[in-house]
Amino acid sequence: MTLVVLTGATRGIGQAAAVALGQQGVDLALVGREPERVAAVAEEAGSAGAASVVQYVADLTLMSEVRALAAQLRERHPKIDVLANNAGAVFASRETTSEGLERTFALNHLAPFLLTELLRDRLGGGSVITTASTAHKAGKLDLDDLQSEHDYSAMRVYGTSKLCNIMFTRELARRAPELRANCFHPGVVRTGFGKNEGGLMKLALSIAGPFLRSPAAGARSLVWLATDPASAALDGDYVVDEKVVTPSAQACDDVLAAGLWEKSEALVAGL
Repeated sequence: MTLVVLTGATRGIGQAAAVALGQQGVDLALVGREPERVAAVAEEAGSAGAASVVQYVADLTLMSEVRALAAQLRERHPKIDVLANNAGAVFASRETTSEGLERTFALNHLAPFLLTELLRDRLGGGSVITTASTAHKAGKLDLDDLQSEHDYSAMRVYGTSKLCNIMFTRELARRAPELRANCFHPGVVRTGFGKNEGGLMKLALSIAGPFLRSPAAGARSLVWLATDPASAALDGDYVVDEKVVTPSAQACDDVLAAGLWEKSEALVAGL
């Protein structure tokens, strides 16, 4: 039976993916920040047909909680077939976590980077799927300012974190031949994304809501990469609507990707 670990499982794309994966009868390990939301989605996925559903609660902006989550997963699951790094957010203003990390970079890039590394020996022959975005084209990676200390613009920083997701995927595929690593753009999806911030960002997203994709449509590529044999040949690829697409030029910079990997290792080492 296929075991899928899914982060960011309690809303939007993650919730829709949990239900769709449940319908395919997989074993699920669902990760979210709020226990009651995790429990609700676990029940929904179980009712949809999941073979089993295990619940995990973690705040993935904190690397200490990423490490605790990895330890729990390792204790319970000797083999993980799919790790779906889906958790992510955009924040209107720059804030640092209690560990001193800018929270967009921490949640959207460092958390999947660290979780994947900690579970790598459980993923042999399996797959790592990361939720990226076409917003990566608006990002610009500066290895000397990974935490946006000198200049913070919410959507640019978010775009940069999605650029990191693609570069991480490509570099993971190069460094870890024992597994497959791919990422995808879900489309612009009608979710709670960004609305936790209030103000103009919440207003703009609320107005745009009726014109956006449904969460189920946004989750389709994740489910396809996780379960469809047609995706089995892909490795190091960026997918849009179940098709491989070439990302931005910077996303394809192998030297920059290696530099990001090394900097990321150093940042999480002491946390």
